[in-house]
Order: sequence, then C-alpha cells, then structure tokens
Amino acid sequence: MIKKGFSYISIFFLYLISLLPLVLLHFFARLMYYPLYYLFGYRRKVVRDNLLKSFPEKELKEIIKIEKTFYKYLTDLIVEIIKMYTISEKELLKRVKFKNLDRVEAYFNKGESVLACTGHYGNWELCMLALGASLSAPAYVIYKPLNNNIFEDWFRKIRTRFGNRFVAMRQTLRMVVATKDTPTMFCFASDQTPTREETQYTLAFLNQPTAVLLGLEKIAIQTNRPIFYFDVISVKRGYYEVDCLPLCLVPAATEGHEITDLLFKFLAKTIQKEPAYWLWSHRRWKLNCC
Repeated sequence: MIKKGFSYISIFFLYLISLLPLVLLHFFARLMYYPLYYLFGYRRKVVRDNLLKSFPEKELKEIIKIEKTFYKYLTDLIVEIIKMYTISEKELLKRVKFKNLDRVEAYFNKGESVLACTGHYGNWELCMLALGASLSAPAYVIYKPLNNNIFEDWFRKIRTRFGNRFVAMRQTLRMVVATKDTPTMFCFASDQTPTREETQYTLAFLNQPTAVLLGLEKIAIQTNRPIFYFDVISVKRGYYEVDCLPLCLVPAATEGHEITDLLFKFLAKTIQKEPAYWLWSHRRWKLNCC
C-alpha cells in the first residue's frame, strides 16, 4: 500500500513538472547533469566500458568527451520524456520533423501495411509520440512493459496521447494477425538485449559480438511487409529529425538473418555519426560477461 501511494504521489509531481516550459526544464536538466555525472557517477563504469569497447580506435580524451556529452543528453532526455505528459500536438510536431514519410504513406494508400525499426537513439520516445500524430494509419509500438503496474499505466497513457498503440513484446504476433486486414505500421526498437534463453543469433555490432532479438525479421518474412528504418538526428537541443529509410522492401526474398544484419549496420552508422546520443548506460553486452 505504501509503495502504491508513493507511485501516485510521484506521478502527481511529474505532472506538475511537465507543466513547465521545456526551456526551463532544459535549464534544470543541465543542473542535474553535474551531480549525476560527478557526484553520483550514475553507471559511469558501464558507460565508459561500453564506449571503450565500441570505439577502440579513439583516444581516452575523446571517449571522455563523448561520455560527458552523453550524460548531458541523458538529463535532457529525462525532462523531455516528462514533458510528454502535457506537450501540445503543435509543439510536438514543431520539435520532431519527419523526412520521406510519404514512402510509407504510399503503402497505406494501397491498403498495405509496413514495419519500422529504430534503436534507443536520440529521444526515441518523443519521436514515437510524434509518429502517432503524423501517420494516416495506426502505429503499433512493440515494447517491454514496466514491472510497476501504476507507472506502466501512466506511461502508456502518455505514449498513446496522439494515436499510437503499444503492444507488449509477447503479444506482437497475435496483434499482427488481428490487424491483418487494416493498413498499419508495427514499430520495433530492435537494440534491446535478449535474455540468455531468447538468444538465437549473435552478430558483430560496434566491434563486439552482440546477442540480438529476431522478432522483426521473423514477422517481416512471415508477412512480407516492407521494412523502414527511422534514422534519428538530434538537430539541436529539444529538436529532432527522423528520416524514413527503406531497409528491406521484399523480406520474403531475403536469406537467413540478412534483415537483422542490415538493421544493425544501419544502427551502427547512425551511432558512429554522433555517438553521444545512444543509450550507453544500458548494459547492452551483459551476456558477453557471463
């Protein structure tokens, strides 16, 4: 009961914070950076280790520069996600611009469905929220539910404010079948770490052997739906551009793991251009250590 009450109180205060203008939230985010990085050192060992192994060619000085930029961005990401609670559609679409979304709409106009993929790069949450307000067909986002049911319900309401539907990972195939007669987009954040039991395939990603999920590839081959990759660019603080790039338009014609290999090549290219905006605090390679 105490835990439940604390969750509701926390959500109330997050709502109040979300009412502040984003320019003020970004100011507080910069203040948060200093204790987060210098005082508490939140996951600094994980971040440093991930960066060193991903970019063995870079000198330590450059690694530390990327690391500090990442932590500054992490605090921005936190306040921008809180702002999603009350952000208007007008402001949202001013801050997130899509390029080449007409490539997807062309399939919708023919009554066909598509798949989309991206990684935890830039403000993926804000970009997915804007996607719901930008597409003519429903967007179903595949995700892992939170363990706290109260925060799970709250976060779901935020994420679906502008038309998105969120589907638990284990329910993906069922929902694909249920919507097969309606044009849709199913969106995958495919850089999540599988459990040891889920691991069926390992590839080379950022100079490391990496266990990956195969859900996108399996559904793409079964349905032969074209796949688009969302290449996210951080234009400036609080502003993003998302380029809709064709990744594989005829999945049924591919061979084993070709789609998954291609996806991680696209993602690696995105990260290598501006490394600081990927989620380096995630223990992405924890299976390599066990």
